[in-house]
Amino acid sequence: MEYHSYSYEFVQENPWSGYVALVLLIVAVIGCWKLFEKAGVPGWHAIIPFLNTYDLCRISLAESVGLWTVLNILLPVTRIYTDIKLAKAFGKGTGFGVLTFFFTWIGLPILGLGSAEYEGVR
Repeated sequence: MEYHSYSYEFVQENPWSGYVALVLLIVAVIGCWKLFEKAGVPGWHAIIPFLNTYDLCRISLAESVGLWTVLNILLPVTRIYTDIKLAKAFGKGTGFGVLTFFFTWIGLPILGLGSAEYEGVR
């Protein structure tokens, strides 16, 4: 009987990809921090994992905030609805909400650091 030894090693194609991911994460967190401050929520909520999801739902949705928070955590695809409503709460369109869903590190800093003002839940 022949035995095979399989070993799996994590091979990173590009050593810079980890640094790029870290920079994108930091940019998204800064954008979310400023976005929360514009909406009247303490900025440090952006770094607390489930609290930031709850606050994003609270400042963008009028209905069933608790339900949408759970859905966004368990089924991340439902976040597209939250991001569209978030964009509208800041006076942006549906397209910007879709951009924020797919490119969070671009959408959140534009909302948080840009000239967009929080208009409230629509």
